[in-house]
Amino acid sequence: MIIIQGWIRLAEGEIERLRPAAETMIQTTRTTEPGCIEYNFAVDLVEANLIRIGERWKDQAALDAHFASAHMATFQKAMAGAKILGISAIAYTGSDERKLM
Repeated sequence: MIIIQGWIRLAEGEIERLRPAAETMIQTTRTTEPGCIEYNFAVDLVEANLIRIGERWKDQAALDAHFASAHMATFQKAMAGAKILGISAIAYTGSDERKLM
């Protein structure tokens, strides 16, 4: 399994401008990519202009297909015009899971 954790810090007002593109990206990824286990963007409760990213993928092939998808290209076009103040995404591999709650 591939786990991705990340964040995007945007300038004031950018989240609302990007919301339609982000919603389409999330919905399309969740419904059309069989290797997607989980795919989320969330606005941070403390920092209003910070988006948290959480993803889980079956394997590297599924993640590669995601990056090559048409909806990723569309989303990247929307992000290209955004005022991004910082960004980070880190991929982890893991096979062990244990429920905490």
